[in-house]
Order: sequence, then structure tokens, then C-alpha cells
Amino acid sequence: QVQLVESGGGLVQAGGSLRLSCAASGRSFSHLAMGWFRQAPGKEREFVAVTNWNGGSTYFADFVKGRFTISRDNAKNTVYLQMSSLKPEDTAVYSCAATIYGRNWYQPREYNYWGQGTQVTVSS
Repeated sequence: QVQLVESGGGLVQAGGSLRLSCAASGRSFSHLAMGWFRQAPGKEREFVAVTNWNGGSTYFADFVKGRFTISRDNAKNTVYLQMSSLKPEDTAVYSCAATIYGRNWYQPREYNYWGQGTQVTVSS
């Protein structure tokens, strides 16, 4: 089992920045690919970013490329999502997720474990 706890969400003005953290416990963190997803009210959950087990491979949704970065610290069992140039349309609940054997990292169904999420609100 893996437990995931997100933090770092909040209210920020458009153009601002936030860094989300996701702390993992349980199964060996370095064996997991870690993703970030978001869900806005009335919308489906959507992929944001993912990193492989050592941070050597990262992928981003088109709508965050150049604005968000993902990183991980395996010594701290933590993955981060640095968000910059935030827009009101980035407002959503952001959740981290972990997958052991998943291949299609863009799909929520590939992930075995999920955090509760943290609210990000961007005001205009």
C-alpha cells in the first residue's frame, strides 16, 4: 500500500506561482512513477504531469507546458509540482497519484494509489 498526502494548494492571483508537494509513505517510493492530475468543478479529471521513478523522464499536458515543472526527491519520498504563470482556468483540485506498472501515464486508470487532493484557486 501507498499513502499519498498533498499540500501546498491555496489562493493565488493570476500570474502567480504555487508549489504543490505530495508526500508518500508505504511501498518503496523509488519504484513508483508519480503523476499529477486535476479536476475542476463539473469537469472530468485530467492529466497534468508525470515523472518516472528517478525524474529522468517527465511529461506534461499541453496546457501546462512551459509553466509547470515536476520533480521528485526520492530521499524524502516526495514529488513536487511547481506551477508558474497561473491562470484562472488552472483552478481545480490537484491530486497526486502513484503507479507501479502502469504504461499509459496519461490515463487515471493506470494509477494504483491516489491522494485526497489539494485545492488550487487562481483569481483574475
